[in-house]
Amino acid sequence: MSDEPLAAGPFAPWLSSMRSALRAEIDSDVPCGGCTACCSAYQFVHVDVDETDAIAHIPAELLVQAPGRPAGHLVMGYDEHGRCPMLGERGCTIYEHRPRTCRMYDCRVFAATGIVPEGDEQADIRRRVERWRFDVTTEGDDVARDALHAAVECLRDHPDVLPDGRRITGATELAVVAVELQEHFIGHDDATGRSAVVSPPLETLRAELAG
Repeated sequence: MSDEPLAAGPFAPWLSSMRSALRAEIDSDVPCGGCTACCSAYQFVHVDVDETDAIAHIPAELLVQAPGRPAGHLVMGYDEHGRCPMLGERGCTIYEHRPRTCRMYDCRVFAATGIVPEGDEQADIRRRVERWRFDVTTEGDDVARDALHAAVECLRDHPDVLPDGRRITGATELAVVAVELQEHFIGHDDATGRSAVVSPPLETLRAELAG
């Protein structure tokens, strides 16, 4: 696998698009370039009850009830090599009908947050992440990046900020929650008149996550 740097794009616009993808408003537009690391990383794919198109294109025997989720929420596992069973020789065989989890996934979120994917099974993703290079060339990019890193540190320092006693279970969830909260870490510096990184009240973050 090549170790040449990969252009991840301008930071602030990417972050805005990532939030839209997490809200299922758009699909993540990742320049994969033939990379299928995320499809071969021993990852379970959640399929929500409303994803009738995806469910119709996945063989029923590959879907099981998602543990701890309401009835109808499903999960698709992986084969003995850690590969998604829908991954073929030329890529995803149901790409136009892929689940929402796949449509939202963007491994650049690890490079953006500074979070390292964990475990040997994530090694190919980790190598891909190490190659991403964001453009941080404007003041907006700089503040957006620093605010995202501040969100990560806050979540690490205050794991009780999640509602209902929930705890972040891994690197992907930590990165995603940080993206969801990032905007709350941007405020206004009265002295300079510019945007600046702030520390929002934990109650504000709890309300955002609970809503």
